[in-house]
Parts: sequence; structure tokens; C-alpha cells
Amino acid sequence: MSNGEPSERSPLLSARSNGAADDEGSPQPDGGLRRIADSLPPSVWLIATIEMCERFAYFGILGPMQNYIQNPRNDPLRPGGIGLGQASATMINQGFVLWCYITPIVGAVVAEQYVGRLKTIIYSSSVYLCGLVTLFLSSLSAAQNVGMSFAGLLASLFLIGIGTGGIKTNVNSLIAEQYTGPKEFKRSLKSGEEVIVDRDLTIQSIFTTFFIFINVGSFSPLIISVIEKVYGFSAAFSLPAIVFLVGFVIMLSSKDNYITREPDSSIVFNACKALWIGIRHKGNLDYARPSYRTEESATRRLPWDDSFVDDLRGAIASCKIFILYPIYWAAYLQFLTNFISQAATMETHGIPNDIMPNIDTMTVLIILPILDRVVFPFLRRLGIPVRHVDRITMGFLVCGASMLYAAFVQRAIYAAPPCYDHPRAPECLGGNVPNQVSIFLQSPAYVLIAVSEILASVSGIEYAYAQAPASMKSIIMAVYLSAGSAGALIAMTVSPLTVDPKLPWLYFTLGLENFLAGAFLWIVPM
Repeated sequence: MSNGEPSERSPLLSARSNGAADDEGSPQPDGGLRRIADSLPPSVWLIATIEMCERFAYFGILGPMQNYIQNPRNDPLRPGGIGLGQASATMINQGFVLWCYITPIVGAVVAEQYVGRLKTIIYSSSVYLCGLVTLFLSSLSAAQNVGMSFAGLLASLFLIGIGTGGIKTNVNSLIAEQYTGPKEFKRSLKSGEEVIVDRDLTIQSIFTTFFIFINVGSFSPLIISVIEKVYGFSAAFSLPAIVFLVGFVIMLSSKDNYITREPDSSIVFNACKALWIGIRHKGNLDYARPSYRTEESATRRLPWDDSFVDDLRGAIASCKIFILYPIYWAAYLQFLTNFISQAATMETHGIPNDIMPNIDTMTVLIILPILDRVVFPFLRRLGIPVRHVDRITMGFLVCGASMLYAAFVQRAIYAAPPCYDHPRAPECLGGNVPNQVSIFLQSPAYVLIAVSEILASVSGIEYAYAQAPASMKSIIMAVYLSAGSAGALIAMTVSPLTVDPKLPWLYFTLGLENFLAGAFLWIVPM
């Protein structure tokens, strides 16, 4: 958000404020030269490839997970693995996401204070790989026959969550640290044009490239769901483990090529101590400044300088917007859980019911480069750069629209024969016949959530990195990611609505919350 932003309502596409902290390359007295991003270092492409493998594994197991937990092995229409029902499957999946977004806090502390980002990622990847292998082994028929599948599932999700936490909180900062160029400098292109190479635009380009690679990896459910349908869950869970192993080998073989910041063994302790001093003085962090101490208290020397307190204050200020993100993630999670269950009650025309989330990934891969390379540069040339807050606001509003459309789809299912508002109920044709609504009716909802992801998720990562002081980037990234855990909690609180015929109210409630959050960001300066 902008420092010193005017208090009146700000437009969605607002003119740049002087001194704005999150503005993308604000105009300088540069003679009107065009601003461009620098070329990306090779290590950026390596890290993006490694993270692509990790996302392939993550979404590769999450894609079939709802079917695996919800449906029994002998389900005549949608065979599963454990058979706990939709509500339990949704709770377990959301609990897994909750765990995956709590562990980044631990991963940040370990990286910042003890072993550094790169080693944290390597150690976490080892635990992650153990979890993937455990999931594969627990899905085998031998494990199911002796009743070990559920225990193995929980153990694997626990390990994968630990691994995810150590990777996610650090890989975002690590990839941005690979660029070490100055804030801006002039360059003459081969065409003879003189331009300004802008560091902020380069960081934005890094995260855009990173997000594209992530979404390429997120295409895994497209492959996994077909394997699940044809060969079963054991084969489906084996591929994510193999792909992750490939990424792990790439990382180990190239670990000496990365630029990484050394850990500071005192930063977390000092931050907590400085915060406690501020809390004791009614939130005034100035009391934590060594220069602010009175002569009477000067005998207790503080182990930091004034700039550390400035960094801490900046870190706290940069976290304000993250308070609203749980609302966004609570809605987003529905497309990985309840929307897959919704598809199972529709006519799928021979395709797996859990293949539809790939529309989200495909939309991101098409629209993100267009926005990054065409739309946003065009707006900048017009003098209308879109700030982080503008994109985040639009992301919330579009997410709200996707939820309302999901409610419409659910109402359409309830209005269709043969089972109407109790689709696939056992008392209706034995639960073997879906309602007469095409699964493709879901498509616009996935397109909308993809657009919201481009606007809210990418901008949130950029904002977290840009606003965080150099000494606290992993911690701030962990705070941003931990919003996902709070989002999972919100999603779990509305789980009583995950039964027929209450599901439209689930989507309507989450949609309304996102509209209100977007309106708040639009009206209230942050």
C-alpha cells in the first residue's frame, strides 16, 4: 500500500502517488525513457523449474484426494479409496491445507535464524519426499486390506505439510534474491533505443515467470486424474513422487549456483523482544530504539540498532493487507474440494470429475502473460500503472463473482432430475445416476477463479517481498502464506453447509465475504 495515500476513495486504476511504497517503477525525471525489466539470471530458471516439480507433486496428490477420501473402493460411479463421505473428505483436505500454511512460519524461523533459505529447502524436500512415498505405499491394496490406508494417509499428509512449509516460505524469497542489479540504470538496446532498466519491474517479471512455472506444474491433475481413472490411485500417487524426486536431484546438483542470504541467529528473538517493549509502551515501538532510551535505562544495552526497529515497523505495516487474505483462500479452497464433489453429481461425459480444475491452470497460463507483457505495460505507458492494492482489490471482487456463479451451478443441479436437491442419494436409483446437468457448466467458475488468482495471489507474493525488509523477507512471506491456514479455518467453519440441499448457501456466503473485502480495500486506504 502507499505511504501517505490520500484518505478519499481511490480508483481501481489509480494514478501513482509520490513515495508510494508498492508502486511499480514510479516516474522519475528520466526524459520520458521507457522502463523495462532486466534479463533474468540462469538461477531464476533453475529455481522455477524445481518449484514446478514441487507444485506438480502437490497438486498431483491434491487433485484425486477428494475422490480418494470421499468414495469407497466399490463405488459404482466414482470409485475411491477410503470412503469417508464428502463432509469428512472436505474437512481432511482443508485440514491438510491448514497444516501446509501453518508450517511456513516454522520454515521461516529455521531459515532466517538457523540454517538459511537454501538448506531449509533441501531439508524440507527430504521430508516432503518421505511423505509422498508414504502416501503411495498406503494406497496399495495390501495396505487397504489390513486397514492401514487411513493411518498412512494422515502420516503422509503430516510429512508433506512439513516439507511444504519449509519450501514455500523460502523459495519465493530465494528466487527474487537471485537478481542483484541496481534500482535502475540506463541501457541502449540493439535498436538504438535508450531505456531504463527498472529493478521493480524485474522483480515483477521474476514472480510472473515463477507463477507461470508453478501453473505448468499445477497441470498435474490433468494427467493424474486420467491415471487414477484407468489404473487406480496407487499409480496416480506414484507419479508425483517420481517428478518431485527429479526436482530434488536438480536442486542438489545445482545448490552451489544460488545466491542466498546467511541466517541471523538473533533476528527472531530480537524481533520478539522489541515487539514486547512496544506492547509494554502501548504499541509505541520508539521505546525499542537504543537512541530513545533514557539515561536511567541505558545501562540495559539493547542488542540491535535503530534501523532494526525501522525494519520491524516496516514489516508490521506491510502485513496489514494480509488480514483480509483468509477470506480469499477460504473461497479458493472450494475449487479443490467441494467443487470436485459437485462435479461428481453431474454428467461428466466420460471424463474424470476431478479433471475440471485444470481449466483454472490453463486460464492462468493464457491470461497471465497477456496481462504482464501487454496490458500492464500499456497502462504504464498511459501513466496509469496498476498498483499492488489495485490488483488485489480486483482479485477479491472476481473471486466473489466466481463463488456466486458456483452457487448458481449448485442451484441448477438441484433443479435437474432425477434426484433434484439430493443428487446421488442412496434412496434415488441407488445413487448410481447423476443429475442431468453437464459438468462443463462449471467452466466459467474456474475461469473466474483463475483471473482472481492472477490478480490477488501473484500481487500478494510481490507485495510481501517488496515490502519486507531484507532481514525479514522469509518471515513476512510466512505471514502472507499463513493467511492460507486462516482461510482453511474459515472454510472449516462453514463445513455444516457442505450437505444437500444447503450447498448454495456455502458459495453465497463465501462470495459475499469476498465482495465485502474487495469493497473495503477499494474504500479504505491501506
